[in-house]
Amino acid sequence: MKYGKVIPAEFLNRPNRFIAGVRIRGRIEKVHLKNTGRCRELLVPGCRCYLHDSGNPSRKTRYDLVAVKKGELLINMDSQIVNDAAEEFLKKGTLFPKTAVIRRETAFGSSRFDFCIETGPRKIFLEAKGVTLENDGVVSFPDAPTARGVKHLNELVSALKQGYESCVLFIVQMGGVRLFRPNDAADPDFGAALRRAERAGVKILVMTCRVTPGSITVDSPLPMEL
Repeated sequence: MKYGKVIPAEFLNRPNRFIAGVRIRGRIEKVHLKNTGRCRELLVPGCRCYLHDSGNPSRKTRYDLVAVKKGELLINMDSQIVNDAAEEFLKKGTLFPKTAVIRRETAFGSSRFDFCIETGPRKIFLEAKGVTLENDGVVSFPDAPTARGVKHLNELVSALKQGYESCVLFIVQMGGVRLFRPNDAADPDFGAALRRAERAGVKILVMTCRVTPGSITVDSPLPMEL
């Protein structure tokens, strides 16, 4: 997935969940944050960040903050692009035949899954989760409690019991890492639900990405430790 015009900036502050203050070529400007998570380890005052230019000077916030540098890592932190990157990956035919029908936002029970994939007699429900939390080469999800995430895992198990296939695809929005673990410290309920889902037969996949300031592409499988 590619953005249009992207420019570098310096992150200064975050007055609320949706807005960041940045310095662009010497001037201070407010920009839109495309990730409402905590991201405290990413949004550090003085860090290099990258902005997508909407091309609309009349928009309240012309720029969207889409990526940050954390040490040597370049991390895409745009939560809104995760499903687009996942769909691009699914259509490559790596997991399912290229002839598979891929539909987004499909209702099941009281949930709405990110994807429904149909190929021959198979029907697979898939949830995609973006991962931006990294510590010493280990990436984790979530970075904050997510009751919605737990609900989705339980619904995926229910789908299995009704004869469908179920999958969770963790999109690690960076490369250069070595291992994925559920973040039990932030949300033990999610970690427990993920392990239950894996034991029940839900397929768990973790994929890293090639990230540039202006693009993100699903790349390679990553080992996981549940």
